[in-house]
Amino acid sequence: MVQPSIESPSSIPCQPNKALEMDWWHIRPIFDLDDQDCVEMERRIGEFVIMHSPSKRLITSMSKRLAVSNLQGWADLPDDLLHSIVALLGSSLDLLAFAATCRPWRAAFFSHPSKSTLCFSCPPVLIRQNPIQPPSNGHAKPQRFNLVDPSNTGTNYRCQIREEILQKFYFAGSSYGQLIFFRHRCCLVVDAFSGAEVSPPCLPELNHNVFESYYCSTLTAPLASPNSRLLASTKSSLFDWPVGSDSWSELKLSNVQVRQIVELNGQFIAMDDHMKIYTLQLAPQLGLQDLPIEWCGGKIPSMDSKPFLVVCRDMLLMVCYSLVSLFRGSSFCTLHRLDMSTNPAKWVEMKKLDNWALFVAADIRTPPFSCVNPERWGGRSNCLYYTHHSEPWGVRWLGNEPDLLKDPSASRDLVFGRNMWRYPQSLWVYPSMFYSDRK
Repeated sequence: MVQPSIESPSSIPCQPNKALEMDWWHIRPIFDLDDQDCVEMERRIGEFVIMHSPSKRLITSMSKRLAVSNLQGWADLPDDLLHSIVALLGSSLDLLAFAATCRPWRAAFFSHPSKSTLCFSCPPVLIRQNPIQPPSNGHAKPQRFNLVDPSNTGTNYRCQIREEILQKFYFAGSSYGQLIFFRHRCCLVVDAFSGAEVSPPCLPELNHNVFESYYCSTLTAPLASPNSRLLASTKSSLFDWPVGSDSWSELKLSNVQVRQIVELNGQFIAMDDHMKIYTLQLAPQLGLQDLPIEWCGGKIPSMDSKPFLVVCRDMLLMVCYSLVSLFRGSSFCTLHRLDMSTNPAKWVEMKKLDNWALFVAADIRTPPFSCVNPERWGGRSNCLYYTHHSEPWGVRWLGNEPDLLKDPSASRDLVFGRNMWRYPQSLWVYPSMFYSDRK
């Protein structure tokens, strides 16, 4: 896709939806893959399967299929065996590299029967800014972002986002593997892994400070989906851009500032700056409907704790983080689950999160993520993984007891706080191809 001018980012119109789908060759630069690297990757992943497979039937079946079919190499493996390999990979970057190896493996990745659950079974990738380097020869060092995998912290890959975007645009959110930027009325949606860019039309005139204007920006579906929309929340409006169209629609808001939008079982739910919950209607026109909710058990959280919503499959949680003592490193991470089986709905306090781990970044406009059975990739259940400026991340227990001596984090001084930042901070993200239905 042609890269738009930084001075006029909306000069390049959005292409038809099919053009938004990332070609598999665009991921190869992330890993510096050439053809020889891909051949080596095929061999290494094949060895990985043989060494780590819990089932001897898989290895036996693989050997028989190779012998009977006279296959020429790992690239010729049938889909059922390639699907078995995908099921064994517990890393987002490993899955991304798997799909970048060759076209048959990419096709097998997209046809995997449980592909829709990958965002719950693998940890997200951390996009982290390199430590700030002092200027040399009077020139400031450019921002550099790397991709860090929680399941393999020894590997780092480069981020493909153009330097001009990071310097001249304000960060406004992330969604479906895309980073969302604004500059005045201009918007840019950038794939966090490939760097592919989409430029929506300009927004209407805004009467606020540009940085403070955008409280929440999110997509309602992957960019390539026919029903995808980009939503942007400002001080007094909620803007809606149907992807591929030439204009935005606007919903005027009165005393409501939408801070977060999530999707739960096909329904969009929004939270404002006073922890009030709304159902969000997209069609036939944009609308917000107040959802009455009662608090059941436990103390009602304060807005000072920067509460955030996170989806754990069919559960919607509100998580609040409160620092009790900076000196002792004591903190609370309280949990409430939304019970919509009653009328009115209820926030029900939870003591712990059992076999789930949560991932949250410092910028309140980035979506939190959840991952089930994190021990599968070396993580911890009932823990909150949060980004930090001096370390890749810290870890805190979830629940209503102070961390104190059972804090799993190695560094007690990693204080966690959330706010809005002008430029991208460290954030969690899944590759956009995890959400794509492309074959």
